[in-house]
Amino acid sequence: MTTAPDRAAARLAWTRSALGDATLTLASASSDASFRSYWRTHHAGKSWVVMDSPIAQEDPRPWLAIGERLAAAGLHVPAVYAKDLEQGFLLIEDLGTQLYLPALNDDNADRLYGDAMDALLLMQTRMDHADLPLFDHPRLVSGLEVMPEWFLGKHLGYTPTCGEWDVLEAAFSVIIRNALEQPRRFVHRDYHSRNLLIVDSNNPGIIDFQGALSGPITYDLASLLRDAYIVWPRERVEGWVESYRQRLLKANVIDENVGRERFLRWFDLTGLHRHIRVLGQFYRLWYRDGKPGYLTDVPRVYHYVVSVAERYPELTDFVALLKQHAEGRDLTQVVTA
Repeated sequence: MTTAPDRAAARLAWTRSALGDATLTLASASSDASFRSYWRTHHAGKSWVVMDSPIAQEDPRPWLAIGERLAAAGLHVPAVYAKDLEQGFLLIEDLGTQLYLPALNDDNADRLYGDAMDALLLMQTRMDHADLPLFDHPRLVSGLEVMPEWFLGKHLGYTPTCGEWDVLEAAFSVIIRNALEQPRRFVHRDYHSRNLLIVDSNNPGIIDFQGALSGPITYDLASLLRDAYIVWPRERVEGWVESYRQRLLKANVIDENVGRERFLRWFDLTGLHRHIRVLGQFYRLWYRDGKPGYLTDVPRVYHYVVSVAERYPELTDFVALLKQHAEGRDLTQVVTA
């Protein structure tokens, strides 16, 4: 197995060779919840980024394939200047450091989200999704089951009773039916403020798209507007949702049968699916992978789950179950052996 120092040396040597500069150095640009990492360097008066995607853990070929298709559809994704697929190194365009998340405020949110929704419409109207993996029933179920395993079981130390499993399964069935009744389109899968960058031309810059699927039309919209990392007033979110429904109508992606309330239900319950999964996933990243950085975001995600589910009478028992076991607990306090 390649050690971290060996990997760092190989990464630096490859970058120096790719750019023809034996003196350059690399500094960490960012990392994510996977094995992938990003490194920044400067050469010939320009900033460059090296993606380190170890082939055994994070095959970079899906990232390359989806990126090429997004670029062809007019989306702004990092251009690729050099690659070594055997080692898992890519030299790519530096989209900068101005993520949506720290930049968003009351004054610019309409403009920035407007750009993001324009880009999303391009993805949903120009991207072929027929050959992508389906966001189908088994995948929807497996996403939801992460929550009882890692949130209720591992973190809260609680095993649901048979009756409580019935409650969970009934709620999950409502959420899954909602997802499956929607038109399918290209789904980025993590279309949110930490994967969108403010760029000078063709805003936004889009990253972390390698997990794209063919799935519910509101999934990426919910990822964007019900972001796990930032909260907006419900009235403002619903205004953005309606503005996107109007975009879809004008593009003939949906028809007038998909009215405001029906589309909002699609959006709410699809976002609920995402947040139930994330509620388990953030704990899995800590307990299984030793990555505590997402725990501070858990209260926000929990609030999303409860506040959205409370609006739908068929999910009343589900909300009561969560509150019974989670209310009053410090959800950011990890359990150590």
